[in-house]
Amino acid sequence: MAEQTARTTDTASLRRWTRFQASIGSSSPTIMQTTLKHPIHCRGIGLHAGQPVLMRLIPAEADTGIRFQRLDKAGSAPFRITPDRIISSPLATVAASPHQADLHVATIEHLMAALHASGIDNLLIQLDGPELPILDGCSQAFLFLLDSAGIVRLETPRRSIEVLRTVHVTGKNGAHARLLPGKAGQLEIALTIDFPAPAIGKQSHEITLSRQNFEQDVAFCRTFVNHQDIAPLQAQGLALGGSLENALVIQHDRILNPGGLRHSEECVRHKILDTIGDLYCAGYTLSCRYEGHKTGHALNNQLLRALFASPENWRFSDGSASSLPPSE
Repeated sequence: MAEQTARTTDTASLRRWTRFQASIGSSSPTIMQTTLKHPIHCRGIGLHAGQPVLMRLIPAEADTGIRFQRLDKAGSAPFRITPDRIISSPLATVAASPHQADLHVATIEHLMAALHASGIDNLLIQLDGPELPILDGCSQAFLFLLDSAGIVRLETPRRSIEVLRTVHVTGKNGAHARLLPGKAGQLEIALTIDFPAPAIGKQSHEITLSRQNFEQDVAFCRTFVNHQDIAPLQAQGLALGGSLENALVIQHDRILNPGGLRHSEECVRHKILDTIGDLYCAGYTLSCRYEGHKTGHALNNQLLRALFASPENWRFSDGSASSLPPSE
C-alpha cells in the first residue's frame, strides 16, 4: 500500500513538473521569422520626385532581411537594408545601393514602419523608379497590402537586437535621441516635438510597438508640411508629388486639408511612425526604449550607427556574435 502511494505521489509530481515546464515554454515561445504568403503590387506617385512608380512586394527566404531592387536600372542587384545603407536626408529616409553609389531608393520609412509593426522579417521590394509611392501619406495603405498578401512563418527562429547600455546622440536646435535597455522583446518609443506653428506646437506621445498599437495609434497619421515651405521645397525638386490627398498642410494656426486633423496629436504620432520605420533600418527588431526630442530621419540613423559602433552596446537575443550582415 505504501509503495502504491509513493508511486501515485511520484506520478502526480511528474505531472505538476510537466505542466510547469509547459507553462514556461508557452510564456516565451520561439518566434519564427516571417515573409509574405503571396506577392502583391501597387502603383502610386512619389512624394518628392512626383513620378509614377510601380512597387512589387515579393516573398523572400529566411535570413535575407528587407531588400530593395531598382527595376528601372538595368542589371541592378537587390541590396539589404542596414544602417550604413542610409544616407543623410532631412525630409525622407533614403537608402543607397552598395553596388552603385548613385542608385538610391527614397521615402522608405512608411513602408518600413508597416513591416516593423507587422513583424515581416524578409521581403524583396522591387521598384521601377527612385522612390516608393506615397499612397495615403501614412502607413494605412501599406498595412492593407500586407494583410491582402498574407503573412507566413518560416522555419528559422527570429533574432532581435537587445540594447545593453544607453546610447545618446544630439542634433541641431536642441534635438536629441537615445536608446536605453528596455523590457525583453519590447520596443517602447517616447517622442516630443516642438514647432512654432500654433496648429502643431509642442506635442508628446508614447507607444509600445505592436501591430494593434501601431494600427490604432499611429498608422493613420499623415506626413505634414508647413504651407510656406512648399514653394522653396519644390524649387529644389522636392515635394513635387505632394497634395492634400497625401499630406497634412499647415498654415500657422490653420489646417488646410478639408477634413482637418485625423487626431489632435497627428503630427507627433506621425513622427513616431517615421521613427518606427527608421529604427527598422537596423535590419532587426529592437528590444529597448527610444526617447527622442525634435528628432528626424538623419538623427535616427545617427543613433543606429552609434548603437552598432561598439559590440558592448548590443547583442542578439539568441546570443550569437554581435555583427550585422553585409548589405549585399
